Amino acid sequence: MIDLRLIREDPDRVRASQRSRGEDVALVDALLSADERRRSSGTAFDELRSEQKSLGKLIPKASPEERTALLRRAEQLKADVKAADAAQDEADAETRNLLLRLGNIVHPDVPVGGEEDFVVLETHGTIRDFGAEGFEPKDHLELGEALGAIDMERGAKVSGSRFYYLTGIGALLELALVNAAIAQATEAGFTPMLTPTLVRPRAMEGTGFLGQAAEDVYHLDKDDQYLVGTSEVPLAAYHMDEIIDAEKLPLRYAGYSSCYRREAGTYGKDTRGIFRVHQFTKVEMFSYVDPAEAEAEHLRLLDWEKQWLTGLELPFQVIDVASGDLGASATRKYDCEAWIPAQGKYRELTSASNCGEFQARRLSVRMRDNRDGKKAMRPLATLNGTLCAVPRTIVAILENHQLADGSVRVPEALRPYLGGREILEPVAK
Repeated sequence: MIDLRLIREDPDRVRASQRSRGEDVALVDALLSADERRRSSGTAFDELRSEQKSLGKLIPKASPEERTALLRRAEQLKADVKAADAAQDEADAETRNLLLRLGNIVHPDVPVGGEEDFVVLETHGTIRDFGAEGFEPKDHLELGEALGAIDMERGAKVSGSRFYYLTGIGALLELALVNAAIAQATEAGFTPMLTPTLVRPRAMEGTGFLGQAAEDVYHLDKDDQYLVGTSEVPLAAYHMDEIIDAEKLPLRYAGYSSCYRREAGTYGKDTRGIFRVHQFTKVEMFSYVDPAEAEAEHLRLLDWEKQWLTGLELPFQVIDVASGDLGASATRKYDCEAWIPAQGKYRELTSASNCGEFQARRLSVRMRDNRDGKKAMRPLATLNGTLCAVPRTIVAILENHQLADGSVRVPEALRPYLGGREILEPVAK
């Protein structure tokens, strides 16, 4: 969440951020009003309690005549203190509720606009000219079915639309990608983690996924638990309610987990194949850093993503995501979009988000700073970056490395994780 002091001191900045996100600007004024009621009711409660305590000391010493009046005042004070306490709790709850509805402050350099208003920062690799090679590229599903790698029909039969089986070389390709991604992350200093995929409400709320993204979250009503859409959630909550010594920062984790998304609002979009599905696996990078290091760490996460996609020999572009397309917790986000030949356009493969202190404040993760010999505790910063979203990466590999006969060339970096295979061959039906 945003620091309340910032909202009080510079509400116009928060209003501008809300406006650029396309979110409700009036929320800022409602929050300021609730915060004022919270503080004034707190002051009133303190004053009444102080009078109540003073009165308690006077009553035993008072004359019979005075005691009667003092006791009447004590009864009134008791009711007033109870009412002030209730008013304080109500205003405090309203303030927190409104605060949780505010998205993070958008970084001033983020392009303003919606989904299509991103800015391309870099392009990498060369897009193949399949026409010059003498054949029309197949899409990943046609390739995957011929390779015996993807079975959508039985996925739908067993689980419904947007579910699938990875079979044979498809299953081996997923395991190869995960192992290669974890190897790169470990070499970069990340601690590998296998994370829970069911979390309590506070973990989901604390990472910002119960606001605008709530419609895409699976909730188990009976257990009041959520299926995560990314291991960012359990990694962010890993140090919930903890204090971390500044000397131990940065802390970097690479989480591997199954992920679940309802994909609400995407009816009819990317329905063919495994690009947009309800269940998938992902390797996610997550960093806890000093807020002063957050922007530099953001660029480091992006560099690791670029290293990964370059190693897979995929043409891609890096975009600065526009303000209206940011998640609630991100102050800035970079996406790496790989070229998908069958679609003739770049599509998102990885994201790297700087969340600043937003998630740490919600989850009460603080750092103990010992600068200038003075110990202080304050929120730290959290960042996340996708290293490998497996199904989408399989889509990009199959389509970009396909050959005219329907086989697929394995990128050199991936071959050690596939038993040395250089080519994936179609299977006989």
